[in-house]
Amino acid sequence: MNSLTAAAIGTAVAAVSSPFLLDLLKRLKSRQTISEHVAEHAHKQGTPTMGGLMILVAALVTIALDWRSEYMPFVILLLGFGAIGFVDDFVVPRLMAGKRGLGWRHKLILQVLLGAAAMWTISHEPLTIAWGTFSILFFSNAYNFSDGIDGLAGSLGLILFGFFALMSLLPGFQWAMVGGFLVFLYWNRFPAKVFMGDVGALPIGAVLGLMMYFIGSTLPTTLSWVGFVAFAFVMIAELVPPPLQVLSVKLTGKRIFPRTPIHHAFQAAGWSELKIVGLFAGVQLAGAAVAYYCFTAS
Repeated sequence: MNSLTAAAIGTAVAAVSSPFLLDLLKRLKSRQTISEHVAEHAHKQGTPTMGGLMILVAALVTIALDWRSEYMPFVILLLGFGAIGFVDDFVVPRLMAGKRGLGWRHKLILQVLLGAAAMWTISHEPLTIAWGTFSILFFSNAYNFSDGIDGLAGSLGLILFGFFALMSLLPGFQWAMVGGFLVFLYWNRFPAKVFMGDVGALPIGAVLGLMMYFIGSTLPTTLSWVGFVAFAFVMIAELVPPPLQVLSVKLTGKRIFPRTPIHHAFQAAGWSELKIVGLFAGVQLAGAAVAYYCFTAS
């Protein structure tokens, strides 16, 4: 399947399914629960979540139409991490009163098992499985943190998967994801009509991690490592501060950052959501450009 066909299929599937999906989410009362620590987001309470399903459907339909064995680990991640996200977004809040989702320990254990299962289809070498699983978990949780303000997850995802599509890493599948993101961003842009939810962010981030594993496993030069860091810079900035914040509060009783994830620190400084999204998308676009140069020149 060529890139144009894949992009067209991904866009069409997401565009056709999205109105029905949003109506279903409203009927199921799949709504965003806003943390009491982010008071300025109180008006978002009740906004439908799990909108990332439209991107997953677009990706899976394209994979089904262009099946090849190389897709197997991606299918495991899309379905497995999507299931974790569904339990976190929908099942737990309804079965356990007062809980917003799965505890981080349960979520992490499930992610490790699924990440290792996906890597097992690629290699049986323990170090390879460990490195790939780490990359999957890192990007899955980092990207999940970005689903915090209107348009941020959609903008970053469009740039990230656009990069992989240009790098021609399974281009059909990647261009289908780009098409899905174009539709999702239409609904997720400010003011957001739907959020991605863990059901979308976790598997999408996991796929990003696997793609970065493929690039990272062939980084022979310093220039390539520069590209790797540049590409992952925003994801690193999203993932690293929250655990550091928790550790600092527990050990010293003091915060390192005004708020975490880091985009909320910009909000605390008075930045608008549109300005924050513009900054993060701009930095990610610059990082992707640097990475593309480094990976193609090395």
